[in-house]
Amino acid sequence: MGDATSINEMLEKLLEHKIVAILRGIEDDTADGAAEALIEGGIQLMEVTMNTAGATTIIERWRTKYGNAASIGAGTVLDVDYAKRAIDAGAQFLISPNLDEEVIAYGQERGVAVWPGVMTPTEIVRALKAGAGAVKLFPMGTLGIGYLKEIRGPLDTVPIMATGGVDLSNIRDYFAAGANAVGMGGKLISLDWVKEGKLDLVTERARHFTEAVRDL
Repeated sequence: MGDATSINEMLEKLLEHKIVAILRGIEDDTADGAAEALIEGGIQLMEVTMNTAGATTIIERWRTKYGNAASIGAGTVLDVDYAKRAIDAGAQFLISPNLDEEVIAYGQERGVAVWPGVMTPTEIVRALKAGAGAVKLFPMGTLGIGYLKEIRGPLDTVPIMATGGVDLSNIRDYFAAGANAVGMGGKLISLDWVKEGKLDLVTERARHFTEAVRDL
């Protein structure tokens, strides 16, 4: 088995900082500027999705450059092959839209946190039995906050990261409904701003979100 301590520490970091920035389709030559802007805005966890061109290259570089300032993970980790590539590149946590027990087991072997995607109560319990420390409830934009409130009744102890539909006007509602953390892509980081070099706007928006969850 891998290092359970690092898995638990990553979960604690998720629960403390409450926001995972999702970088999907970021271009390699602008990625570092985006990372620095997010970190400056207070973001502590960043995932590069594995369907981003050059994802493993970016993850490896970010671990070296920003490992002291933020935790770097991989997203869209659909199966063990993706998990192996992500962890070999240095990913500290793995997130997926789906539940694959083999990925959870592999993460435990390597001492890397895995937060799988789930939708139903059955999937949530399956994920916990397989050893996941937290789950990603997805797609929250479609399921809605009411759904999260309902499943929180019987499933009141599982750490849930809600992903989809989160913006500045409703982020507090997500936590009031029972979310422990949120995953955020385009509503947090505009790739247009990154391409145009408007990194101060990226930092400013990130700061608005990190301040919104600081007192929760």
